[in-house]
Amino acid sequence: MSHQLRYGARRRTVGVLVGVAAIAFATVGGPALPVAGASSHREAPLVAADPAVDNTDVYAFVSPDKPDTVTIVANWFGLQEPNGGPNFYPWATDANYDINIDNDGNGKPNLSYRVNFTTDDRRGGTTFLYNNGPVTGLDDENLLFRQNYTVSVSQGADDWRPIAHGRVAPSYTGQASMPDYDALRKQATTSLPGGGTAYVGAAEDPFFLDLRVFDLLYGGDLSEVGTDTLAASNVNTVVLQVPKSDLALRNDATRNPVIGVWSDTERKTLQLTPGAATSVGEFVQVSRLGNPLVNEVVVPVALKDAFNSLSPSRDATIPEVVRRVTDPELPKLIEALYKVPAPAGPRNDLVEIFLTGIAKKAPTLDGSAPPIQADLNSQILNADVQASTFQPSEMLRLNMSVPVTAKPNRLGVVGGDLQGFPNGRRLSDDVVDIALQAMVGAAQTGKPVEALAAGDKVDANDTAFSGSFPYVALPSPGKTTGGKAVGQTSSTADTTNTSVAMPQGGDDDTSAVLLVAAGVGVGVLVAGGGLLLIRRRSRRAPSPSSNG
Repeated sequence: MSHQLRYGARRRTVGVLVGVAAIAFATVGGPALPVAGASSHREAPLVAADPAVDNTDVYAFVSPDKPDTVTIVANWFGLQEPNGGPNFYPWATDANYDINIDNDGNGKPNLSYRVNFTTDDRRGGTTFLYNNGPVTGLDDENLLFRQNYTVSVSQGADDWRPIAHGRVAPSYTGQASMPDYDALRKQATTSLPGGGTAYVGAAEDPFFLDLRVFDLLYGGDLSEVGTDTLAASNVNTVVLQVPKSDLALRNDATRNPVIGVWSDTERKTLQLTPGAATSVGEFVQVSRLGNPLVNEVVVPVALKDAFNSLSPSRDATIPEVVRRVTDPELPKLIEALYKVPAPAGPRNDLVEIFLTGIAKKAPTLDGSAPPIQADLNSQILNADVQASTFQPSEMLRLNMSVPVTAKPNRLGVVGGDLQGFPNGRRLSDDVVDIALQAMVGAAQTGKPVEALAAGDKVDANDTAFSGSFPYVALPSPGKTTGGKAVGQTSSTADTTNTSVAMPQGGDDDTSAVLLVAAGVGVGVLVAGGGLLLIRRRSRRAPSPSSNG
């Protein structure tokens, strides 16, 4: 059964199938959402070797505390070990980090935001340290490695116009070094023209799942579940919050509420010489991400690098890509291991999810009627879209007119929450559990497959998200020891700041040893024969793992 739901003052009513299972299991998973390697972390051979420009996840949702805006979170440089110094995780200065919006359904951006970076490296030849004392602000002299960002906008052409400048919140190097990361995050947040906001810096990775899917789909018997593989790891993130009208076709979010979102990265070729890498030539797209989990297990390995280079407008023109959607590999693997029958092909339900969005009149590849007869999140629902220009293409689609849910359900539409995934993607949406069901045919039957109902048993992120911008959690301090995060203290615990007297000048042959024992008031830095005192002073500071 279905009925019509009215969202605000829309002139066109968006019909949504309220027998939720039929939409949800089809829309949430589709070919875009089989379970896979931490969304898009290391998903293709080439970009896996260049993590600084590797897109990992994209989220798009109506802002819960500012419902006239949409928040887009785009992450890069996944699987960050928080203690991974001394270089940590800088943004590439020879790359374009883009967030794209398609509001007319032709698979090409109508609006794009670009973030570029510059570096202010103050270390010279004197030290290996990222910071040489506690960092209490982005202008703190103790912060030796700094980056700045510029946000530019384009209206669908190569007409980039800078609209904002800001300072990057640095990689989190530890409690003693950065006792109040939330303060740094606030300083890395800047206003955009027209009422928008941007944050650029580090965050705890919001994606949650058990990554042992690669060990024969959780051990071959679902015994390897329940561990959040990405717990205590960080990412580099860009968070943009912009008015709905900025994103909508003809700036009218009432008539045209559906948008498609994806991120990409462009990089120049690196020319390697002994001890140096020089950027040369034109920018080339090397990474791309819309829906989570697409390039991991839908696209075969021989096409993964090519898929990263494609514009969404070309997706449906590549026969091998289309074939992997209509005849996906993952359901067959599930059948072999767990004896859950793979649905018969061609999987036109997945084509609708993967390439067109959900709508009763969504264009199909073979001219047949869309198998999911419901109106949810295809740009074809926009009043001012020309159907003749609609192009099937993969992207994360969001119907901005769906009201914010007072009590979000982690299963999104599956759980009766029409604002959740696949209608955009919120930080707390459990895409993995829904994806498992989609790939084994729940879209066709309207019923979840009981044998896989428990999913991966990772139902929430290990760190709570914030209720206000930028919503992502503060960076993690690292792995746990004895039940307590390394470097994590309570909000009332004493923390120690260290100021280091740096040597004058530099010596390429300098070897330095830092000898600071816990609880000792004075440490010694031996550098090039010099003896430097490190004074430790106590202060009280909030935990870096708390959200605020």
